[in-house]
Amino acid sequence: MGKKKQIKDTDYLYISARLRCLERNILSAARMDRMIDAPSAGDAAKILGEIGYGDIDLSNEQSLNDALAAERERVLGDLSTQVPDPKVVDVFRVKYDYHNVKTMLKALAVGSRPGRMLVDAGRMPASRLEELMREGKYDSLPGDLPAAAAEAAELLSTTGDPQRSDFALDRAYYREMLALAEDVNSSFLKNYVQANIDSANLRSAVRTLRMKKGGDFLKRVLFPGGTVDEERVLAAAMNNSLEELYRTTPLRTAAELGTAAIGGGSLIRFEKACDDAVTATVARAKRVPFGIEPVVGYLAAKEIEFTAVRVILTGRMAGLSGDAIRERLRESYV
Repeated sequence: MGKKKQIKDTDYLYISARLRCLERNILSAARMDRMIDAPSAGDAAKILGEIGYGDIDLSNEQSLNDALAAERERVLGDLSTQVPDPKVVDVFRVKYDYHNVKTMLKALAVGSRPGRMLVDAGRMPASRLEELMREGKYDSLPGDLPAAAAEAAELLSTTGDPQRSDFALDRAYYREMLALAEDVNSSFLKNYVQANIDSANLRSAVRTLRMKKGGDFLKRVLFPGGTVDEERVLAAAMNNSLEELYRTTPLRTAAELGTAAIGGGSLIRFEKACDDAVTATVARAKRVPFGIEPVVGYLAAKEIEFTAVRVILTGRMAGLSGDAIRERLRESYV
C-alpha cells in the first residue's frame, strides 16, 4: 500500500486566493441590517442578489428552504472538487448525512415519506440514502453511519423514544467529525470541531439543568472529544459551577448567560453566545494568507450566512420587529 501523500499549505495557494475573493460576497453585518430595515420581506430578499443569490420565492417557508439548500449544495459541491483534501469539506457535509438518517428513521417508524425534510448536502445524495434505508441496507451508508444508524434504529424500535435515537446519532456524528478532522491532520480544523463539541456540551448542561433533569440524563447527552472533558462538564453542572469551569475558555460569556438561563433567563442570548464563541474560534482564519484555514473559515462563514438569511427572512415573513430579529442573529464572519 502506497504512502499517503503529505498535503502542504502551499497546495492551497490557488483555492485560498479564490476564497479571499469570494469572501467579499459573504453576507456582512451591514447587509444584514439593510435586510432587516428593508420595506418588505421581498425587498430584503432582493438584497441577497448583490452577493450571488438567485430570486428567492417567499410565498412559503419551504421555498426559502429550497433556495438555501441549492446554495449550500453549490458551495459544498464546488469546494469538494477544488480542495487538495476533500475530507476538509466532508467535515461540513457529515452533519447532513446524520440529519437525513434521523429524518428517515422517524419516517420509517410511522410509515411516512420524509419529503423535503431531507437535505441534499451530505456525502451521499439524499435520494440514494432514502433508498438504502428503505431497503434496510445500512451497510452501504457512508462513513460511520452503518453502525450508528443500526444502533439508533434499534433504540427507536425497543424504546419508542426518538430522542434517545437522536442522541445516539449525535454522539456518532461528533465522533466521526472529529475523526475526519484528525485524519486531515490540521490543528486548526480540529480546534474548530472541538469548539463545536464544547458548545454542544455546554448547551446540553444548561438545558438539562433548566429542565430540572439529573446527572444520569446529562451523562447520556454529553459528547467526548472537546477541549473540556465531558466528565468535568457533568461535575460542574451538578455543582452549579459552569461559570468557573469555562472562565478561561472561549465559552466564558456563554457560560455566564447559561447560568442566567438556568434560572429563567434568556435562552436566545445563551444560544447566540455559544454560536458566537465558535465563530470567534474560526475567525482566526482571516489572518492566515493561505492553507487549510481559509477553506475552513469560508465554509464556516457560509453556514453562518445560511442561518442568518433564514432568521432574517422568516422573521420578516412572520412580521417580527427589527429588534426581535437582531436578538436572534449570530455574529457575522465578515
